Amino acid sequence: MTLRILFICIFSFILASCGSKKVVINKPSKTPVQGSVAKDFPSVNQVKHVRDLEKNVANLNKNVLQYILKYAPIAVHEMHVSGIPASITLAQGILESGSGKSLLATKSNNHFGIKCHSKWQGERVYHDDDEKGECFRKYQFVETSYKDHSAFLSNRSRYAFLFDYNKKDYKKWAKGLRKAGYATDKKYPQKLIKLIKTYKLYEFDSFKKKHYKTKKLKLKEDEILQSTPSKELKNISYVVKKGDTLYAIARKFNISVATLKKQNNLESNDLEIGKILIIK
Repeated sequence: MTLRILFICIFSFILASCGSKKVVINKPSKTPVQGSVAKDFPSVNQVKHVRDLEKNVANLNKNVLQYILKYAPIAVHEMHVSGIPASITLAQGILESGSGKSLLATKSNNHFGIKCHSKWQGERVYHDDDEKGECFRKYQFVETSYKDHSAFLSNRSRYAFLFDYNKKDYKKWAKGLRKAGYATDKKYPQKLIKLIKTYKLYEFDSFKKKHYKTKKLKLKEDEILQSTPSKELKNISYVVKKGDTLYAIARKFNISVATLKKQNNLESNDLEIGKILIIK
């Protein structure tokens, strides 16, 4: 009888202990992803710009050239909306995102290293930066990252003095960003200026709305980026998708594989997904 009572007491204790523990369920955030529907952007002659660079300047970084091809139209668009020089926006995007190849850029579409800050209500990710496990903003589209970059600079008082500078004075803007505390790197202005000079990004600062080509283009990974052809030359760039081969792409554009490889300095037939091929 005593053993029976002891067994009942022990069993009751175990049930009570299990019942006292709360199961914590991490529910998905109800905060919507900060993004906008992918837009069409007018050409800013970015294909010709890159082709001219390749012809006249040696040893250029291919990733940087691909970045210019893909995002120069957005940078120019934001320049007309916010007043921030397109050259500065592009240079910051290239530098902060590692030409779009950084983990923060590829996983979170954050091209400008913008951290969460107290008022951010959108999606977030955590990366080591100046400190361990810092909070960074996550976007649904790269376009939204560019838009948020413009808002970030335009709506904060510490950056207000930048907008008194001439839009074409990228050197002042680069130095001003460091002065305002955008980056802790003492060489940040020099790095931006070097990118702008090397890749002639300052040319986009003179691009006016009325000079936009009427041909629209979609900035999506799986779309063809095409500029309006001139009378003598039709420039097209193609973004490599999963399953693409050089033969299939060459056939699509009615050119030879040898020509395609020569125009893109390819030594083998291997293709990297996301690579932008120049097609003449």
